Amino acid sequence: MSSLSGKVQTVLGLVGPSKLGRTLTHEHLTMTFDCSYYPPPPCREIQKNPYSHRENLQLNQETEAIKEELWRSFGGKHNHWDQLRCADLEADFAEETGVHITSGTGFYMDVTHSSETRAMSVGQLTDVLVNEILHAADGTSIKCGVTGETGCSWPLTESERRVLRATAHAQAQLGCPVIIHPGRNRRAPFQIIRVLQEAGADTSETSYVTPR
Repeated sequence: MSSLSGKVQTVLGLVGPSKLGRTLTHEHLTMTFDCSYYPPPPCREIQKNPYSHRENLQLNQETEAIKEELWRSFGGKHNHWDQLRCADLEADFAEETGVHITSGTGFYMDVTHSSETRAMSVGQLTDVLVNEILHAADGTSIKCGVTGETGCSWPLTESERRVLRATAHAQAQLGCPVIIHPGRNRRAPFQIIRVLQEAGADTSETSYVTPR
């Protein structure tokens, strides 16, 4: 891991922190978010709940994403990453826009866990995370650079607890940053920190996406 120390692993390779400029750490470039669909209420309630419009849950319009990232690049904003991702598209975006993009490895909330994920042990989940950072993700040659956004419900489900333990084990091995999206409860971050610490994570390398 010495070759990675002090570097940022982007989808196009390692860069020094000084090359990043202003950094955003919760950007979804490509994803499908059908798990959050909420049937639309009448009248103008759609303005209050964008998840009631299915098209809003499909962030996979490549051309528009490239245009948006080109605009952002002129403002010096770099290092966007995604969790529900398509690594080869992220690499295309980075090449076409000149924006540094770091892809995230991990698993989102329980509602998105496949039957395969639910059946995996902590050790198997850890292997997935470590492999995507050290070797490659999504059947490509592209490596992830952070663990996250790891999504959590409130209270944590058993599957989410296994994912958190695996995240802690991977972080302890690699020293990589961890990004967590806690459940929508004030006690959620404390529950998550306890699970991570008990599994050996260095929580000083952990950040949180604050629910609204």
